[in-house]
Amino acid sequence: MSILRRDLVKLGAGMSLMGASGRMAYAQSAPPAVKQAPKTVPFDNGTVRAIAEKLSRSPYAPPPQSLPSAIANLDFDQFRGIVFNPDRALWHGQNLAFEVEFFPRGFLYKPRIGMNEVIGGQSTPIAYDPDLFTYANSMLRVTDDLGFAGLRLRYAINTPGVMEECAVFLGASYFRAVAKGQNYGLSARGFGNGTGNSKGEEFALFREFWLEKPEPGVESVVIHALLDSPSVTGAFRFTIRPGDTTVFDVQSSFFPRQDITESGIAPLTGMFYFDANEHNHVDDWRPAAHDSEALQVWTGSGQQLYRPLVNPTDLQFSAFQDSSPHGFGLMQRKRSFHDYEDLALNYEKRPSLWIEPIGNWGDGAVDLVEIPTPNEVNDNIVSFWRPKAPLKAGQEYSFTYRMYWGWDTPWPTPLARVGGTRIGAVTDHSEARMFVIDFTGAPFQNVPQDAHFHLISQSTPGTIRNVVVEPNPNIKGWRTTFEFVPGDAKASELQAQLANDQGPISEKWMYRWTP
Repeated sequence: MSILRRDLVKLGAGMSLMGASGRMAYAQSAPPAVKQAPKTVPFDNGTVRAIAEKLSRSPYAPPPQSLPSAIANLDFDQFRGIVFNPDRALWHGQNLAFEVEFFPRGFLYKPRIGMNEVIGGQSTPIAYDPDLFTYANSMLRVTDDLGFAGLRLRYAINTPGVMEECAVFLGASYFRAVAKGQNYGLSARGFGNGTGNSKGEEFALFREFWLEKPEPGVESVVIHALLDSPSVTGAFRFTIRPGDTTVFDVQSSFFPRQDITESGIAPLTGMFYFDANEHNHVDDWRPAAHDSEALQVWTGSGQQLYRPLVNPTDLQFSAFQDSSPHGFGLMQRKRSFHDYEDLALNYEKRPSLWIEPIGNWGDGAVDLVEIPTPNEVNDNIVSFWRPKAPLKAGQEYSFTYRMYWGWDTPWPTPLARVGGTRIGAVTDHSEARMFVIDFTGAPFQNVPQDAHFHLISQSTPGTIRNVVVEPNPNIKGWRTTFEFVPGDAKASELQAQLANDQGPISEKWMYRWTP
């Protein structure tokens, strides 16, 4: 499992860096030495799918990666010193809702990624020009036809008339986005293969993009992408609508070159360093540091599950079996500055990301991989949908889904929700751990003074004892506390759900305890 490099250093001139150490090794081949006139070809919604299908019948051939010696070994500071000139952005000054800027090649982002503009059913390559960029070090300006590494989408997401970055596609098949008022946090990617496998993970690559020029007054933009790797090709169509919640409508088709037994559909990648449930092995002055605090799942049968994340001492893999799920996501519920006390990183402004499958995805599981990390520099959390049946070589597999980058799930729930999980020692009882779970939400809006709730709980293995359920007026909710005695267990699965006399009134809290 590759641990991904994060962008915790603030980048100059609005440049964002997406995580990607652990990329696939690309073959060394030189970029074209002679510029050719752009060639316009017909393009429609089936074009990329046809390219992907044809490509899957040939052995994998990576895009060019070699660079001129002057920029072959850029460090981070040198890379961020090459900045796209916003006045040269695609569609700049054309009174459209969107503009597109491009990333230079170098540093971790060496593969040459194709870029095309689509207008009126015709596709034309976007020409590279070294003067599209400004250079902090003029020695890094080379005249070779280098091409691009990725793209950023700009939109007036916060202030009318002020174009700001709202989405980035950069590095392997990674992309990320924000909603209004947010900072970048977790990422998504096109496909996962072997995630969590000790043998290592294969990272597919978005090797070419097609950008449909939007009409004036249209507040959405369509981006097509061609995915490629030794094991699979794929075609993506993203319809992107930035706003209070930024929504991606995703249509994807995959063509395996070989059988894939560990596929990951709609993978999400984030960072969890510590919180009140995982603070005992972290010496840090802040109360928490994470992109996401929990995995949330709405199962096909209608159950709502909430699994707080951990930074484990050993790699952990969890699978939540399901059939045709309603949705899943990596969520950030704590939204106060005082939840983190970090003036620089603003974790309270990082997006949650919810995946809503469209259509019947069949049998499979929402998988969760948690990787130990000694700091907040590495992405260590991955979640995705894994189909039960392997993807067979020579077949086509299609998945349509909607992505919500925002402050919460896209709809309210009548259930009480987990507002916090805290774990600590039990005084004079070293054999036990104290769990404190807060619940908030709709069921407590008009609760009579004599209201009574109880906890439905279980642990496998281990024992739960001394359960207390009481009001917590500070959060306008209720709190439950209990002691957990693991005995000789090396790991235990815990569940808890708040209930009244008629039955459960909360989502189901789930937790994996390890020593």
